[in-house]
Amino acid sequence: MRDELGAFCEFHDVRIEGRAGGPLSGLTFGLKDVFDVAGERVGAGNPDFLRDQRPAAKTAPVVQALLDAGATLVGKTIADELCFSLEGENAHYGTPANPNAPGRIPGGSSSGSASAVAGKLVDFALGTDTGGSVRLPASFCGIYGLRPTHGRISTEGMVPLAPSLDTVGWFARDAAVMERVGAVLLGADARAFVPRRLLIASDAAALADPEVVAALRPTVDRLAALLGGSHTVTACADGIDAWLGCLRVFQGVEIAAAHGAWVAAAKPRLEPRIAERFAWAVSVDPVLAPPARAARRRYAAALDDLLRDDAVLCLPTTPGIAPLCNTLPAELNPFRLRALKMLGIAGIAGTPQISLPVARVNGCPVGLSLVGPRGSDRALLALAGRLS
Repeated sequence: MRDELGAFCEFHDVRIEGRAGGPLSGLTFGLKDVFDVAGERVGAGNPDFLRDQRPAAKTAPVVQALLDAGATLVGKTIADELCFSLEGENAHYGTPANPNAPGRIPGGSSSGSASAVAGKLVDFALGTDTGGSVRLPASFCGIYGLRPTHGRISTEGMVPLAPSLDTVGWFARDAAVMERVGAVLLGADARAFVPRRLLIASDAAALADPEVVAALRPTVDRLAALLGGSHTVTACADGIDAWLGCLRVFQGVEIAAAHGAWVAAAKPRLEPRIAERFAWAVSVDPVLAPPARAARRRYAAALDDLLRDDAVLCLPTTPGIAPLCNTLPAELNPFRLRALKMLGIAGIAGTPQISLPVARVNGCPVGLSLVGPRGSDRALLALAGRLS
């Protein structure tokens, strides 16, 4: 396979044929280089991390499930360093191209997976989503991307970032493939969810550029017609800034626990922005975790009450189109902060969220997100299919 996008890891040579006759037979997939494949070392976007790993004893269960279902693994894809980024620019391995917005970042940290799908190198690709690492690249690259209910898909055999936020998600170019993969990885939904109400998240929409909101409006109107109308709501109890503060505590404390000791001991080569983020994570006082857990339970309960068993929350996936490659941090950081606030809603509540490629602004993709109650993942995928 020729990779002119820089989406795949050149230091891996992995191809595993799927089982013949399975429900995913005929489909190819890429795998973010944070998942174990038996006999291979995992790199997680950093050459020093790769150096320190031993070959995996077994393949991660989520990957094995896809192979057993007939999908063929064609390679491992580039990730941001230790998944601690939303940009998709890797100082060691390069920036995977964004086929639908040339010259702009693909988004991260599942950058290579999004690029490979958008560029038609594979039919679908696995990524991970902690703070938005599937949803944001899906929006930037003009493809579908799902963050599932937290805990719905096993993270065994995956390099962690912040375990109480980590999820396994995937990308595809069409809703039908998203549903086929979901049937294998998700099993049956744990709850009866029939969407009958559309809730528009005004607090999230207020963070998006006005032209993004305008571009998404026709699809929002279609969805409202499908569900019998819409209501504007405030998604975040106590305010969206409070939700972000809660998210940041979990990120800091858990990232420090997952990787702080290795970073301190190995002194890996880290891109300056990533190094700054690890320094910040180590600085977060663990004493903040118990009150953050209490706030998280309260926020999740409030969103549960809002959605119940029949509502879909609707919001722009990202504040705007993908920034240009090599945008300076002074310009990029405010955009990243707005994005984290929007993406943190599902992250804190543990709910499924799918980004749909429904619009363009200045020739670049922008995604519309649908959030359902916990456990409604397959019903959410089916609703996305009705809109396609």
